Amino acid sequence: MSEWTKSSWRSKPRIQMPDYPDQAALNEVEAQLSRFPVLVFAGEARRLKAHLAAAGRGDAFLLQGGDCAEAFDQFSSDGIRDTFKVMLQMAIVLTHGAKVPVIKVGRMAGQFAKPRSAPTETIDGVELPSYRGDIINKLDFTSDARIPDPQNMLRAYTQAAATLNLLRAFSTGGYADVHQVHSWTLGFTEGEKVDAYREIANRISDTLDFMTAAGVNPQTAHTLQTVEFYTSHESLLLEYEEALTRIDSITGKWLAGSGHMLWIGDRTRQPDGAHVEFASGVQNPIGLKAGPTMTPDDLKALMAKLNPENEEGRLTLIARFGAGNVTEHLPRLIKTVQDEGAKVTWVCDPMHGNTIKSSTGYKTRPFESVLREVREFFGVHAAEGTVPGGVHFEMTGQDVTECTGGVRAVSDEDLSDRYHTACDPRLNASQSLELAFLVAEELSTRRAAVQDQATA
Repeated sequence: MSEWTKSSWRSKPRIQMPDYPDQAALNEVEAQLSRFPVLVFAGEARRLKAHLAAAGRGDAFLLQGGDCAEAFDQFSSDGIRDTFKVMLQMAIVLTHGAKVPVIKVGRMAGQFAKPRSAPTETIDGVELPSYRGDIINKLDFTSDARIPDPQNMLRAYTQAAATLNLLRAFSTGGYADVHQVHSWTLGFTEGEKVDAYREIANRISDTLDFMTAAGVNPQTAHTLQTVEFYTSHESLLLEYEEALTRIDSITGKWLAGSGHMLWIGDRTRQPDGAHVEFASGVQNPIGLKAGPTMTPDDLKALMAKLNPENEEGRLTLIARFGAGNVTEHLPRLIKTVQDEGAKVTWVCDPMHGNTIKSSTGYKTRPFESVLREVREFFGVHAAEGTVPGGVHFEMTGQDVTECTGGVRAVSDEDLSDRYHTACDPRLNASQSLELAFLVAEELSTRRAAVQDQATA
């Protein structure tokens, strides 16, 4: 086996990546990026890996969420703040349900590239290359806009750096105070259709009141004012990833400096492919999307390649089968993991298998389907005696109308009101928080079942 280098992926088959027409311009951008500071640090990636190891054992729970694809023209401090805010709200609700720490990981500060189902798209008889995310080309349906431009990588880096700067400020500057975050959550439970969630919110309020009475407040316990918040993205554009990959001076291992956690999509998980090759050599925790077409042999090969030392927290398996398909596919993959004695963290992505075309022509995801897949995921793990380690959502803090359903019932007719995504539909703030309450119920039920087993 040849030795891994940060550029060894270049000798492997590559898919879902652009062919840049100007090689000299590409080389110049790569050289420039390779001189820029990394966006994240090795110690942060190692800490996240330890947290994910805990999630795999049931001692923590992963909440991973954010944009389908970050866009240059929608970049704003308000947008970052709103998504961060909703994730904090979700985390409080989940923490109360699970009674374990919730790991907060955003699809942010790097989620700029998107795999596509076809290399081209046709509108009104005109065929052009597909839009692949702002880091590669533009959404506008013109020949010039769809040409891959390496300069976009520099803009993506700048936006990612600014996003991380703001996230770090929010995480440590008092904005994340647990009492403040819960007051936001109470606003959601004022609606007439959310009686079921109001009880949970009241229990959280009682807990915080007790802590305050006992002298545990932001002044005496600074951890109540701060949170750890990590970033993640699909490691798709490998020229960008390689340029930001550096040696960690403490361990001597390679770090992908573009984000804390990278994942490999269901379309790019070929064991002998470029994306798996790149991910295999960096010390970051790695996510792997597992869809209906993944076979036990595929999974065995990928686990051997991506986590040969069977390190806890290194590999997160992100199941995305679609509602109604989980019981067919997930048990055989769980059995494969058990047969191999592999240490993995299981996470549910209930978004990507539930995309449909609405009656009004918009791509959408029914909230009920999302919820059903989450319940099926928890149900299979309960039946198999294994640990559901987390959830992975495409969501936003903005009041968009992209997914139908939820307590504030978005209908097919409503989709056109505030449909802003360039790729896949996202849960809005209300739907995200509602889902957190429902996941919290599942976690609470699981916790009670585990306790009953322990005392039986």
